[in-house]
Amino acid sequence: MQAPQLFNIRNQHFWLSHHRCIYWEEQKALIIADSHFGKTGHFRKSGIGVPQSVFKEDLHRLVHQIQFFNASTLIVVGDMFHSEANKELDFFIRWRQDYPQLRVKLVIGNHDILRDAWYLEAGIEILRGIWEWEGICFVHDYDSMQAGDDRFYFSGHIHPGVRISGHARQSLSFPCFYFTPQFAVLPAFGKFTGFVTVNPKEGESVFAIVNNKLLCLS
Repeated sequence: MQAPQLFNIRNQHFWLSHHRCIYWEEQKALIIADSHFGKTGHFRKSGIGVPQSVFKEDLHRLVHQIQFFNASTLIVVGDMFHSEANKELDFFIRWRQDYPQLRVKLVIGNHDILRDAWYLEAGIEILRGIWEWEGICFVHDYDSMQAGDDRFYFSGHIHPGVRISGHARQSLSFPCFYFTPQFAVLPAFGKFTGFVTVNPKEGESVFAIVNNKLLCLS
């Protein structure tokens, strides 16, 4: 397994994992975005036979990363859940009860439409709009950043991806981490998602996730 890759931001240490998450060393916090838990169950309720194993694999990967980094806090930058409650979210509640010591902070995204009481039962602190912790800001959609704001933001929402071109006009697209001097966009943690291709400019960085490895492209 490839070791996490260090990325320094404002004198803070952030470790990028090919498992689509970032570990913030100083705060012992794991950061993810767009897990969309419950999405496969939502599709099955609509008659589309998406296997539940997709959801279970995502949750298993989250547990593995929490344990690997020994994180005490989980920060979700929006769209932790996909839609209304279903049987997969009942399974999530049972999982959450096994990790009562883990603090979970959710910056609400456009898909997070569950009742506040449900989040309370799940031990999830909900945060709306822009949330700042120790000089670092979190918002679901970076378009919500305030003009002239010189703070650094983590965001999600667009599910960033990058296209890699090869010979004979062939190309492949992969999920990626996208960094600019002002903000970072995390790849969707949930694998049952699409992505939007980003085109990095000078001074920006992209880390593609290719065959379970991070590939720095700029």
